[in-house]
Amino acid sequence: MKVRDLLLNIGVAGIGLIVLFPLLWMVSVSFMSTGEAATFPPPLLPKTWTLEHYRDLFVNQGMGRYMWNSFALATLATALALLFTVPAGYAFAKLGFRGRDRLFQLLIGALVIPAQIGTLPLFLMLKSMGLVNTYAGALVPWLASIFGLFLVRQYALSIPDEMLEAARIDGATEGQIFRRIVLPTLSPILVTLGLFVFLGSWNDFLWPLIVLTDQSNYTLPVALAALSREHVQDVELMMAGAVITVAPVLILFLALQRFYIRGMLAGSVKG
Repeated sequence: MKVRDLLLNIGVAGIGLIVLFPLLWMVSVSFMSTGEAATFPPPLLPKTWTLEHYRDLFVNQGMGRYMWNSFALATLATALALLFTVPAGYAFAKLGFRGRDRLFQLLIGALVIPAQIGTLPLFLMLKSMGLVNTYAGALVPWLASIFGLFLVRQYALSIPDEMLEAARIDGATEGQIFRRIVLPTLSPILVTLGLFVFLGSWNDFLWPLIVLTDQSNYTLPVALAALSREHVQDVELMMAGAVITVAPVLILFLALQRFYIRGMLAGSVKG
C-alpha cells in the first residue's frame, strides 16, 4: 500500500509539474536579457537575472496605468455584481412572487446562449447612451450574471424557512432579515462569486477591446495585446507583461482558494 501511495504521489507531482512548467518558464524568461530566450535550445534559467523588462514596462510603456485600470474595473465589477446578484438570488430562493419559477427557468435556459451573441446589441445600446469609451460601459456586462444568480439561489435554498419565519414573527423586516441572517449565512458563496467576477473581469479581453477606444483606458489584457504588435520579437518583454497580468489574480486565488472550494462544494449539493 505504501508503494502504491508513493507512486500515486509521484504521478500527481509529475502532472502538476507539467501543468506548471509553462508558467514557471514564463517567469524565468521575464528575467532574461533581451534575445536570450530566442536561442536554441531555449534556456530554462537566465544566465544573468535582470529587471530591465519590468522597468521598461512601468517607466516607458505605462503599465502602471493599465494595471490601475484593471484593478479599478475588477473591483467595481465585483462590488456591483454582489450588490445586484445576491438579493436577486435570495429572492428566487426564499421569496414568493408570481412567475418566479417560470422566470428562473427562462434565465437558466439563457445560459446556453453564448455571451458573444449579445456583444453587438449591447454595444449599440451603450453607443446610443453615450457610454462607449467609458468605465461605466465596461462595467455593464458584470452588473449581474445568470450563473451568479443560480449560484446564490442554490446556496440560499439551504437556509431553513423556520429561521426566517421566526425572525418575521419577532418583528424583523425583510431588510433586517437579509442583513443579519441571510448575508452571514451566504458568506462562503459571496467569496466564491466575488472571486469569479473579479477574475473574469480582470482577464476579460473582448469587451474592453470593443468598448474602450482610448488607449489611456485600456486594461492589462488589451494593453498587452497592443504591446505585442509593437514588440512581437521581444519575447522577454512580453513574458514580463504576462507575469504582471497573471500574478495579481493568481495571488488572490491562492489566498482565497479555501473559501472558493468551500462555496463550490456547498453550492453543488443544494436544491
